[in-house]
Amino acid sequence: MAQYFEIHPKNPQPRLIQQAVNILRNGGVIVYPTDASYALGCQIGDKAAMDQIRSLRRLDDNHNFTLLCTDLSQVSNFTKMGNEAHRLIKKLTPGPFTFLLDATREVPRRLQHPKKKTIGVRITDHPVAQALVEQLGEPLLTSTLMMPGDSEPLADPYEIRKRLEKELALVIDVGVIEYQPTTVIACGDKSIDIVRQGIGIAPMLE
Repeated sequence: MAQYFEIHPKNPQPRLIQQAVNILRNGGVIVYPTDASYALGCQIGDKAAMDQIRSLRRLDDNHNFTLLCTDLSQVSNFTKMGNEAHRLIKKLTPGPFTFLLDATREVPRRLQHPKKKTIGVRITDHPVAQALVEQLGEPLLTSTLMMPGDSEPLADPYEIRKRLEKELALVIDVGVIEYQPTTVIACGDKSIDIVRQGIGIAPMLE
């Protein structure tokens, strides 16, 4: 049965953030807020929790998981980032962007795209998500809360609790978050391209 924390969206209570991080460290899958939607999260090295996210969303092996990072330094530990990509990410973050980059050995193979060996990374500007990752001390393995058969991620924490209470360890409630897709940017060796245009604007790539 999921725990349910009402956390202030701009000034998250440190006690509740610490409790949420303890749940993650104990193998829990949580629902937490980002600047784009609610998302599922777990520890990066927890295979059982990752498999639970796969099962909840019915994801296949080609799904690109995302790592929610605190800053560029953390991104550089888990991805191979060229100078051009580094400058771009520095300019656009924190914000509603997802960057697809080649993964380093720090990323478990099961998290990488099986053919491309890439991983998605994000640096969000949502205070609750930032506080979680900072307190955790490592990236949060994350996936948008898009349930099978739905056209958009779940936006209302009460509905999330009602539908997934038995599947999750924790639901963090900061109010309704209407879905606004991130802009997805693939940062390859030879080119940097917008894969999906979302709410994030990158005028230097247009």
